[in-house]
Amino acid sequence: MTPRKAVDQELSKERILETAREQFSQHGYRDVSMRGIAKALGYSPGSLYYHFREKADLFSAMAEVDFERLNALLHDTITETPELGSDQLRMIFMQFIRFGLENKRSFELMFLIQQPDLDCYYMQAKMGSYEKFSNAVKRSLHEINPDHARDDHMIWVLFLSLHGFVSFFIAGTQTFEEVNELASLHVQLLLRGLQ
Repeated sequence: MTPRKAVDQELSKERILETAREQFSQHGYRDVSMRGIAKALGYSPGSLYYHFREKADLFSAMAEVDFERLNALLHDTITETPELGSDQLRMIFMQFIRFGLENKRSFELMFLIQQPDLDCYYMQAKMGSYEKFSNAVKRSLHEINPDHARDDHMIWVLFLSLHGFVSFFIAGTQTFEEVNELASLHVQLLLRGLQ
């Protein structure tokens, strides 16, 4: 068996991405190296380069996977609550909060990392995900208040409100289940303001 074949079987992209996610969250993008990620995995740096050309390529792949997961959750939420309006908005908002608190490391890297030099690697995925969120919210919001649905600033404010809720709890140890009641109240107040 060739060395590359053995590495491919033993060290998956998923394992690398998960370890990199932990490293980036704990130490920040700048202070993490491919060598450090490889060491945390117990492999040589060359085994990482077999899957990813450089650290930015690894970060880009990680962000793409995370945004795809968020997009899939949004799609499933819309599919499970096909009736437009308040119920669907409630589910979209609650699922966004749930995603953030159940995937704290991912959420932090997707939305909170401040590295302008990385924008080119994940901005397209980030903006594509926001566009999906925006379109879903607009469709349901149109049933409640068509004027708000046409206001792009209103959609942005709703996103920022959800983002802020998650950001407040992201560094703590509380789980989604532990803040579920508070999240429900937060969403309820947002919906009331949209009437």
